[in-house]
Amino acid sequence: MAMEGKAESLTLTERIRVNGVPTESSLASNGTLRWKGSDGGERCLTVESEVLGFEAEGLRITVRAFVGAFKGVSCGGGSFGKRTRRDYVLELPTEEAAIRWSERLRDCINSLGRPKMLFIIVNPFGGKKCGRTIFHNEVKPLLAAADIPYTMQETKHQLHAQEIAYSLDLLKYDGIVCVSGDGVLVEVLNGLLQREDWDAAIKVPLGIIPAGSGNGMAKSLLDSVGDLYSVCNATFAVIRGYKRSLDITTVLQGEMKFFSILMLTWGLVADIDIESEKYRWMGSARFDFYSLLRVMNLRRYHGHVQFVPAPGYESYGEPVKQDSSCMGKTILTEQGQINNAKVQSCGYLGPVASLDGLEWRSIDGPFVSVWINNVPWAGEDAMLAPEAKFSDGCLDAVIIRECPKSALLALMLKMSDGSYVKSPYVTYLKVKAFRLEPGQRVGNPSKGGIVDSDGEVIARGDRANDAKHQDNLMSYGPPIQMTVDPGLATIFSPR
Repeated sequence: MAMEGKAESLTLTERIRVNGVPTESSLASNGTLRWKGSDGGERCLTVESEVLGFEAEGLRITVRAFVGAFKGVSCGGGSFGKRTRRDYVLELPTEEAAIRWSERLRDCINSLGRPKMLFIIVNPFGGKKCGRTIFHNEVKPLLAAADIPYTMQETKHQLHAQEIAYSLDLLKYDGIVCVSGDGVLVEVLNGLLQREDWDAAIKVPLGIIPAGSGNGMAKSLLDSVGDLYSVCNATFAVIRGYKRSLDITTVLQGEMKFFSILMLTWGLVADIDIESEKYRWMGSARFDFYSLLRVMNLRRYHGHVQFVPAPGYESYGEPVKQDSSCMGKTILTEQGQINNAKVQSCGYLGPVASLDGLEWRSIDGPFVSVWINNVPWAGEDAMLAPEAKFSDGCLDAVIIRECPKSALLALMLKMSDGSYVKSPYVTYLKVKAFRLEPGQRVGNPSKGGIVDSDGEVIARGDRANDAKHQDNLMSYGPPIQMTVDPGLATIFSPR
């Protein structure tokens, strides 16, 4: 009986008014608020998954919440779909009761490990150039409701976010949040890994709120837990402060390296991603439009790929005999440059892992497309790697060699749900490491393709325009290698 009485004392119970309606109400130690509605049905709010913050004044406590459409019928659990902002005004009978309830709510929120100070980078140029509007109209009000202070800075030019992350005083912040497409998030990652204190810097949680064209990382995070893809849901994921580890891929060619979190593409997908930039004003619709143009004028490329298969994928390709001259026997190399910025010699060198003794396999071209993915979604409408996980230590490779145009069009229409990988024209496999040797276009040896990593062109094969692209990170033709460092980074994620 004594234990039962103690358990009951952990729940605060009062007869109060909720939004003006008298009702019996309780606030449990885990932050679950329950009351009876005017129709006699039970209502509830859970601090962890629905409450942004609260304000106490006298006998009134205003609970600021972000609730799903079905709230008021059930309590917690499941996907909330489209959420809306709502305030619940609690009127307590006495000042003492108001103080007890306020302290309980504050203790519950403080126990959740939510960020207390954020650095927010807004890209006003991404996608339809709505980043500034998205921040002020959708992100800022939710942060204010959650009482989370922040410092906000807009990017002014390409690589500005990388420069910011490289020099930022990280001790002041509990996370860096990008209101942008995936490109700014990648810049931040590369900036952190160039720092002298990279091993501490990379532990700072990163956040992504979609305001670009592709938005693959935000879509992957929300979709992984069944949440509706939206700016507000992505913002709420940052506010709640739940984190998950994220694999980082080192993209290496000789002394040159680039750190990737999303994907590397060559062939059709890279051509669509980069060449459609001229239609950026269309937003994400630019990808659908330019996909049709590229399929109608299909290109194929000579080339060669090698990979270390993950368990279960050893039957793909042909065995490769390794020798001492093989590029990348170990990932540790001298530091080079990243996007023409001098890398500090004490920055991150890449995974401390030898590739000696691993069984490499190969596939020869010509290829229509090759893309290697770290997360399931490349954009909000394109699930290129339905089996990809955030920290499984693997990359998901998709290879298309031969495919009639009609079949390719049908295949691309199925990319929105990932079912395209079932096509007999698609080779889908998981790998531990990957090497790409890109070649020239079939039928036109003076034209090559584009190697694109996370929206950044890292190599071009168009010899006629080589002089225009001296700022490319890597050379087109020599092997480009990808190796995974499992769970190196941390990202805010919906629970």
